[in-house]
Amino acid sequence: MPKFQPADAAPAELAALAVKTIKFLAIDAIEQANSGHPGLPMGAADYAHILWSRYLKFDPRDPSWPDRDRFILSAGHGSMLLYALLHLSGYDLPLDELKRFRQWGSRTPGHPESHLTAGVECTTGPLGQGFANGVGMAVAAKMAAARFPGLYNHRIWGLVSDGDMMEGISHEAASLAGHLRLGNLTYIYDDNHITLDGNLDESMDEDVGKRFEAYGWRTLHIDGHDHAQIASAFDQAIAEHERPFLILARTHIGNGAPHKHDTHKVHGEPLGKEETEATKRALGWPLDKPFYIPDEVKALWHGRAEELGRLHEAWRAEEKAWRAAHPELLEVYLATTERKVPGDLLAELAAAAPEKTDATRSLAGAVEQRAGALVPSLVGGDADLGGSTKTPIKDSPKVSSASFAGRNLRFGIREHAMGAMANGMSLYGMFIPFTATFLTFSDYMRPAIRLAALGRTQVVHVFTHDSVFLGEDGPTHQSIEHVSALRLIPNVDVWRPADALECAAAWSAALERTTGPTEIILSRQKVDSPPRKASPDEVARGGYVLVREDGGPPDVVFLATGSEVGLAVAAARALAQDKLRVRVVSLPCLEVFERQDPAWRAEVLPKAGRRVSIEAGRTTLWKSWVGEDGLTIGIDHFGASAPAAVIAEHLGFTAPLVAARVREWLKR
Repeated sequence: MPKFQPADAAPAELAALAVKTIKFLAIDAIEQANSGHPGLPMGAADYAHILWSRYLKFDPRDPSWPDRDRFILSAGHGSMLLYALLHLSGYDLPLDELKRFRQWGSRTPGHPESHLTAGVECTTGPLGQGFANGVGMAVAAKMAAARFPGLYNHRIWGLVSDGDMMEGISHEAASLAGHLRLGNLTYIYDDNHITLDGNLDESMDEDVGKRFEAYGWRTLHIDGHDHAQIASAFDQAIAEHERPFLILARTHIGNGAPHKHDTHKVHGEPLGKEETEATKRALGWPLDKPFYIPDEVKALWHGRAEELGRLHEAWRAEEKAWRAAHPELLEVYLATTERKVPGDLLAELAAAAPEKTDATRSLAGAVEQRAGALVPSLVGGDADLGGSTKTPIKDSPKVSSASFAGRNLRFGIREHAMGAMANGMSLYGMFIPFTATFLTFSDYMRPAIRLAALGRTQVVHVFTHDSVFLGEDGPTHQSIEHVSALRLIPNVDVWRPADALECAAAWSAALERTTGPTEIILSRQKVDSPPRKASPDEVARGGYVLVREDGGPPDVVFLATGSEVGLAVAAARALAQDKLRVRVVSLPCLEVFERQDPAWRAEVLPKAGRRVSIEAGRTTLWKSWVGEDGLTIGIDHFGASAPAAVIAEHLGFTAPLVAARVREWLKR
């Protein structure tokens, strides 16, 4: 690929006009909405203009160009800066959308959303998440370049704020970025010394540059309003290939506002009519032309778009030549870039499902190996727990600073960053990332899971050690509420398989689902293999009849998941001795089952029979499934440190105890 060359600098007068255009588009949109954060767009406009008009490689006509640079606004509260840049540079974001900033149905929400607005690479908002997203993107870019040498030459850029620097997730992500020597990553730290409530020195006085140097980053301090210093910093950044690069840009929040410049009042509220007019007078901007874009600025951006379009066309020609020159890589190239999944994936994974009694973490791990062989896009890692989660892809090396050709990433003990980095890897394109840790640590990943759900991002989260039955590690590590907590997040599919076939269905569903994250919840302990009559297609529907009653409609219907399915089967056998007709329904994924047609749901869960749910966790959500007269068998308190068998006996999770409880309940 040809080396990218920055565009020539615009004349100083035109550059100043372009910077003011960015500022006032943001100011006017925020004033019209009477809501927003004008301070960051005003303070960052100088370096944002230079980056986007000279250094950033993109094509507004094709936001998904694979060899584009990625720009991440981690400080998502400054969204009007990004929206102004997207509109000016020619993306499909009309001026009317800027005028509808923060309004119902607009493509300009208060914080950027990647699935909603062309050119927005990440759904950012909670500070620090975008920082880690960018690290994940940089890893993915390195992995893409290692797989297809000579095809890609792009960088990951980001704008981060004081808040990003303070949130703990950024520390985790920065540490791993330095360890992996991500020389394709450049962040601009908008160092304006102001937070929402006051001056930064009221809560932080560390030397950020030294901290990042300790992480292994290269750092550079600049005046964030000096165009020569900004351009020099960007030149140095694109020349850096061995270390991630942090540009500490000293800026003035609300730059240009006569009375709110350098105050926290400009951080999170509109300037107000009087200050807006005073700012326009001070900067020589027309008072009677809101959302004004000078013709010279339009021409500047139009010319840049044309130039970038030609660059994109040249890359497409190079890609065509690359394909012809590398026939041995073509099949895997297409499969990876398109994230292809075989049409018979479920059948393939079902055939690979081990026919033995084991922990579902081991059964799912065996299924995952087949998935990895069939889907080259599948990559991921764990939080230093691969030996426990059984998720590393065999026969593939670990990713390291020396080589990104492998498929297994050592995230280290950094669950916060792991979740957000996986989002970034997915949003980069090409890859379907998975993560793995113990279920109790899903608490650390919850913000990233929520953003994946909101942004409709395909990620697979594997969580093992899923209940009190992990045993002796005790209640600190025993999940009680976590499955319910994950189910409460909209657009999250939570699979809790009971056996190898359900593990196959879970992995198949996760790899085929492109509109959100999938959680696969697995046991540490061995599970009883339930009787198997259902087909893989029935299992994949999220709920099905595992044991059907004889001789008439059911008296009792068990609803169970995961390791409690085998328990429900054993309890049903005991109750059958009482001449009761008992059905056992396995519900490995409630969300998928709820999306089935009404006829299937009614066939699986008939109106006849009293319902009993059994799951080793909180019972509250199950009440909507069993009804007012139903029975919920679960755990609504913390566990204890003891062997799993002892815990089961004390908490009533044995077949005789469950059967006895159901008998007593039926008498009421």
